[in-house]
Amino acid sequence: MAGNVQNILKLGAPIIVEIGRLSMAVNEVLALAPGSILEIDKRPEEELELLVNNKVVATGAAVKIGERFGIKITFVGDVRARIEAMGASSPAKTDTASDENAEALADQLLQGQ
Repeated sequence: MAGNVQNILKLGAPIIVEIGRLSMAVNEVLALAPGSILEIDKRPEEELELLVNNKVVATGAAVKIGERFGIKITFVGDVRARIEAMGASSPAKTDTASDENAEALADQLLQGQ
């Protein structure tokens, strides 16, 4: 069983760093062109959100690293919340067996620390 946990820990997880969200009418989306600027309702000094499986697991500040952008993590949720974020892809999911499996996996991973 420990080997299974080690293999799981090596899996890749898509990470999203979100600077903001906005809503646009379909005709505005269709009118987008190179050079268009979208104003996001977020000030530059506000924290960015780091999402795994569309669930916030950490926040941080935007930083410039050479010619690239990065995120300096300022807050990280607990390990259980991060593991659970990598579970079911839909928050409306009501599959209790899947929820129990995710909970069992979180327990296994936490025991290995």
